[in-house]
Amino acid sequence: MAITVGQVAPDFKLFNTEKKEISLSDYKGKNLVILFFPLAFTGVCTAELCNIRDNYNVYTSLNAEVIGISIDSLFSLGAFKKEQNYNFHLLSDFNKTVSKAYDSLYETFGFGMVGVTKRSAFVIDKNGVIQYAEILEDAGKQPDFDAIKACLESLK
Repeated sequence: MAITVGQVAPDFKLFNTEKKEISLSDYKGKNLVILFFPLAFTGVCTAELCNIRDNYNVYTSLNAEVIGISIDSLFSLGAFKKEQNYNFHLLSDFNKTVSKAYDSLYETFGFGMVGVTKRSAFVIDKNGVIQYAEILEDAGKQPDFDAIKACLESLK
């Protein structure tokens, strides 16, 4: 099912790297940026998430939280988060249910992999409605961070 701006964001419950269950409802009353990324420890994913880490204060100043979601195990994500000193939650969608719900799953990926998370970005407002949706077919590209920030600015 295609995700569209204006629809209520699909709810989810996933575990973070501290083995704590995180749900979309935990962010009610705040704007949320969800970044789906293909795989931990890869070049483009690391650059994308380091951009967020290094500019996290910009997002918090816009009343937003950021989370990253991939199909990696919470243990791999924990090592990735620690190595890169990320200051936001990374959630494991190991069973691929949330990636499917957000239309963010590659049928096939490089090296014969099947069912890898697509690089995608969503802005969900404090009422749980999707205000920005970007699903990239090319895993080598990064989301439009300027457009994400502009969307958040409009929600202030």
